[in-house]
Parts: sequence; structure tokens; C-alpha cells
Amino acid sequence: MKFDGQRFLVIYSGVLTLAFGAAMLSGFSQANKKIVVEELEVQRIKVKEPDGTLRLLVSNAALAPGIYIKGKEYPHPNRRVAGMIFFNDEGTENGGLIFGGERGKDGTKQSFGHLSFDAYEQDQTMALNSQEGKDGRATKLQFTDYPDHSIVEDIEFMASLKDLPKDQQDIKKKAYFDKKGKPTRRMRLARDADGSVVLAMNDLQGRPRITMKVADDGTPSLRMLDEKGAVVGELVPKPGSKTGG
Repeated sequence: MKFDGQRFLVIYSGVLTLAFGAAMLSGFSQANKKIVVEELEVQRIKVKEPDGTLRLLVSNAALAPGIYIKGKEYPHPNRRVAGMIFFNDEGTENGGLIFGGERGKDGTKQSFGHLSFDAYEQDQTMALNSQEGKDGRATKLQFTDYPDHSIVEDIEFMASLKDLPKDQQDIKKKAYFDKKGKPTRRMRLARDADGSVVLAMNDLQGRPRITMKVADDGTPSLRMLDEKGAVVGELVPKPGSKTGG
């Protein structure tokens, strides 16, 4: 029987096509089944809704994401850390948890952790931070008010300045944020690097109005301030009273 090379190639390609189709169908049939593994090693994980909307992203530092707004990713100026980012029902960043630390070449210990929750299309309205470095250890819980406009406007504005000299950038930034509004810190509860603890509350304009503090030597104080920063009420220990432990 004479070998027909052309016919062989046709049959061979047909068999490969059927095999590939069967493999694809088998793969699709397994798509909705639960997979159980003892250990899973990855660099990045995306959790999505059935319609593809991103809801959670877990990543190492090397593959840290940018800023996501309604499914579109924008460059992040300085996010190079491991952690997880939360997203709302529209695929917009809604908060996150990041962490890291190491001992530097000079022997300095460094450690940090950050948990935050964002306003709609804006930045962190509540943030919990803990950090350790060459200046000591500090931990704080902070509440911040943000303007109502989308952070996309800020991102696009900042990108438009990249080719300008720094002095011109500063002038344009001031004019922009004077018009659009800036973040306003409302409350800060902290253990500062100097060993003191403080609770500071500000008004809607960000002006300090009440400050409660226990200094590193144990001295407590309570101060109330007017809109110009002048002390209008104060509670401090009497001279000679014992405040230390």
C-alpha cells in the first residue's frame, strides 16, 4: 500500500483538533468545581465577581497594584509593598492592608503595618498605622475628611505637572487645592515616637481645638483652643504635684 503523506497530515491534524477540543471542553466542565490543595504558592491573587468586577487583590511587593478607579488602573506614586487592596461594587479601591519590615544594613530595625478605609473615589477616611524605625516606635488611629470630587481629577492634574519646574508645580498645586479642597485631619489618637500619647481633635477646617496628652514623663494635660490656636481652657497638674509612676 502506497503511503499518502497529504492524507496522513489531514487525518493527523483532525485528530489533534478533536483532542484539543475535548481537552478544552473537559477544562470548562471543571471550571465551576471546587479545587482543594494543601498549599498554594503565588505572587498575586485577584478575587472577582461573576461579571468580572475586581473586589480584592492580594499581592507581593514586586507586583503591587496601582490605583484602581471603576476597573481602570492608574499608576501609584509610591506603593511598593505587600498586602491586600479592597474594592467596592464598582471596582474602585476602597481601602487596604499593607505591611512590611526588615533590619537595615546599618542594623536599624524597621517595621510597619497599615489598615485603611476610603471615601467614595477618594482616599483614607480612617487609617490605623504602626511603624518602627530609627526615630523609634509610633502608632496612630486617624480620621480624615476629604473633598467630594473624584481622586481621578487629582491624579490627572498631578500628571499634567510632571514636565514643569518645581516652583511652577508648587504654584499650580496651591491654586488647584485652594479651589478643589484638601484633606482635613479631624482626629488623631497616637502613641508618638517620643513615648507620649495624645488625642487631638480638629474642627471642619482642620484647626486644632482639643488636645489631651500624657507626656513621656507621665505629665497629663488638656487644652482647648479657639480658631486662631489660642488656649481658651486648660487643665494641667498643679506645681509640685506628683504625676509620675
